[in-house]
Parts: sequence; C-alpha cells; structure tokens
Amino acid sequence: MSLRKKVKEMMKFILSNIPARKYDLHVVNLSPNELLKGRVALITGGTSGIGFHMAKAFLRSGAAVVITGRSEDRLQKACSELNVEGSYGERLFSVVMDNAKVELFDAIFQQILHEIETKGFKRVDILVNNAGVLGDGMPHATTTEFDKVINTNLKGVFFLSQLMGKYMKENQIAGNILNVGSSSSLRPAISAYTMSKWGIRSLTMGLAKALAPYGITVNGIAPGPTATPMLLGDDLGDIALKGSPIGRYVLPEEIANMAVVLVSPMGQSIVGDMVFMTGGAGVVTYDDGGEYIF
Repeated sequence: MSLRKKVKEMMKFILSNIPARKYDLHVVNLSPNELLKGRVALITGGTSGIGFHMAKAFLRSGAAVVITGRSEDRLQKACSELNVEGSYGERLFSVVMDNAKVELFDAIFQQILHEIETKGFKRVDILVNNAGVLGDGMPHATTTEFDKVINTNLKGVFFLSQLMGKYMKENQIAGNILNVGSSSSLRPAISAYTMSKWGIRSLTMGLAKALAPYGITVNGIAPGPTATPMLLGDDLGDIALKGSPIGRYVLPEEIANMAVVLVSPMGQSIVGDMVFMTGGAGVVTYDDGGEYIF
C-alpha cells in the first residue's frame, strides 16, 4: 500500500464515526488587491498544493514571489501555470532548493537576492516555510525516512528561519515569517511527520517572541486534511471527506487567503499564533464514536 493511500486510510479511520452531511461549497478567492504591494515573499515548496496557491494569492495581492522546489522542471511548470491568469513575469521567480540541504541555504539566498535585484527589488521581507514531506509512523518507520522527514519539515525550517531572522534584523526589515504546520500537532505523535509539526508549532511561538521586538511578525497556519496532490494525488475532483465535520477536504485556496491576511498589515497584532484551518478535524481523534450530543 502506498504512503498516500495509508494516509487516506488513517484519516478515514480517525473520522469514520462522524455522521455524513451535505455541504454547499462556495470558496471566495481574494480579488486582485494591493495588500502586499512592494513586498517580496520567499515560499518554499511552491510548485504545487498549498505553496502554489499561496504564491498565486500573494501575486494577486501585489507581491513579488520566489518559489522553491527540488525540480527545475516542476518549477518551470508551476511558473507557467501561475502566469496563465496574469503577466507576473516581472514579479515571479523560482530557484531549486532542497529544504533538507541546509548547508546550501546561504549560497541560495544570495542567489535569490541577486535575481530579485535584477528586477528592481532590494530585499525579501516575507518567508513562508511551506515545504514538507510525509513518512510512515510506527511500526513501519525507517531511519532513512525518519531523517528525511525531520530534516525537511523541521531542521530546514529552523535554519532557514534563523537565516531570514538574522537577515531581517540586521537590515532593519519589518517582515513576516509564516510557518505551515498541521492539525497533526494536536495529536499524540508516533511518526516523524507528527513530531515535526509539533516542532513547528513550538518554533513558531519561540521565533515570534524572539523577533517581535525587531518588527518581525511570526505566525503559523495549521491545515487539516487538504485537497492537495500530497493526499489525493491527481484526483482532486472529489473533495468530499466522509466523517469530516464540514464534510469535505479543506481547499488550498482557503489556506492561501488566510496566509495573505497574516502577512499583511491586517495581521500585525497576531503574533506567535497558529491559525488552525482543519474543517473541524483538529478536534477529532480516533476514540470519537457514536453521535454527537448537543
């Protein structure tokens, strides 16, 4: 059984006792605006899923965006797709970066600064730590997979945030760091993935406390089961999720809308918080059963 299928089966098990319900889906995307005009955002893992839709929402809101990914082909494909709805060529950049290879971060960041300067942008003032991978939990975990998950999801976030925090502080940049967590951070951990998301939740609070005095705002978003290729593969047409309190997967567009708010001036007083966008799944555990009583 593939890892993606195992994750889907696990979610069905956790949510199976919640009564099915119908829902009317009407997702409101942010209209083109200038909330992030003049800003430059670095979004890791921006080639698909949540990161891709954040890049789209940030571009619509006036920001310049640098997306990272491990594959040049996937980066080019993502940039082409992002440019379909608008001519973002002057505000859209991409760079190959593996979040697990922290020793390359300094050189890659200097490359990013050089690239954006060629288009008249002088600084990066938003970091979105989105890149992440899944992995098996006990009793099927391997040391290789464990290291890959922790290095990508937590170690990479830690050292990229350290780099960006120092850069913003030294250059007196009042910027934002936004970490993508998970509803898994509310549940007991027997997998590297869940442990990494607990770590993200803690790191978000620590970074916020340390960097707020320098005008750097740090927050997080914790999605629940989301309609992305990571969970659903290429079958994104059916987003119904039996057992979920809202009856469906959360959409990446919804996560992206909130991301814009959190890194915009509207979110300046939100500091060190993790905004849970789980469709209610964050409060459901495997021992829930029977009917809800209200």
